[in-house]
Amino acid sequence: MRTQNMKIKIGMMTALICGLIVTGCSGGGGDETELKKVSIAEPAHLTGYLPLYIAIHEGYFAEEGLEVEMVTAAGGAHVTTLVSGEVWGNIAGPDSNELANDGSSDPIVAVANVVNRANVYLMAEKGEQPEDDSEEALADFIKGKNIAASRYGGSPNLLTRSLFIDLGIDLEEDVILEEPADVTAVLALVEQGKSQIANGAEPTITEGINKDVWGEPFFGFPSLGDYPYSVVSVKQSTIEEDPELVEGFVQAVLRGLETVYDDPELAEEVLRKEFPTLSDEQVEATQNRAYEDEHWSKDGIITEEALAKTMDVLKKTGIYDEPYSYEKMVDMQFVEGE
Repeated sequence: MRTQNMKIKIGMMTALICGLIVTGCSGGGGDETELKKVSIAEPAHLTGYLPLYIAIHEGYFAEEGLEVEMVTAAGGAHVTTLVSGEVWGNIAGPDSNELANDGSSDPIVAVANVVNRANVYLMAEKGEQPEDDSEEALADFIKGKNIAASRYGGSPNLLTRSLFIDLGIDLEEDVILEEPADVTAVLALVEQGKSQIANGAEPTITEGINKDVWGEPFFGFPSLGDYPYSVVSVKQSTIEEDPELVEGFVQAVLRGLETVYDDPELAEEVLRKEFPTLSDEQVEATQNRAYEDEHWSKDGIITEEALAKTMDVLKKTGIYDEPYSYEKMVDMQFVEGE
């Protein structure tokens, strides 16, 4: 009986110790380690979103009390799922969000910049390139070709259409535009011989190079300079009802942006975790392109001048012709600490 009583006491003490460990010896103040779960919709799993992945892997979100889940939602669903409330936020072009805001009483608002370059490139089937870098040569090279231009209304598609318009290319007469919902499907279109030119980003670019489908890009939209291509956004109601949650999320994003530039080795480690099938060559090419073209924002700021470029592209294509308001589309209070 004494042996049995001792076993009971030891068991009770063990349970007590384990309980203290789990609660962090909080003195009965509740579970202080419980994280708020939020989901972020992304149009595809792309290396451009590396600062967000860093913030997840390095625990920056967790330190702000958040458990962040990235949800891949292709075909424009990264916007519609936020409109419907299925996700807490998204990473998207502010132009795509603004299209969804038309007539909305609870618009999507950008709260932090992530990709501050138009992270889109044009590639041609292997062995084909324009004669030179002039606009005339570029237009002559593009005319008459089938273009894998990605989803109609998506940022890669809008940028491609805008460039063609600037070059004097008639979108109805001079080219054929293939517009698959999945941005990564452009590789298959060129590989199968249907398209001769495609737009895209990493890791699709390097994948196509390694497969001998196309060569290095013959045109890069990062040449546009500051351009809020992929921003983190939430609904206006979320900002009003839970500003502390939004602030914590933004602060973690800013740390991710800082780390991606300050610690490229760590950034590469996270890249390999998120994209385990990439070869060493693909990883190196992806990172080199991102750093050379300064894809990521260095401070999370979206300026009025940069947003104007995005909206000019949207309007030029004829998809959107309504006036827009920087103040309604963008809220920088959490980045600037106002």
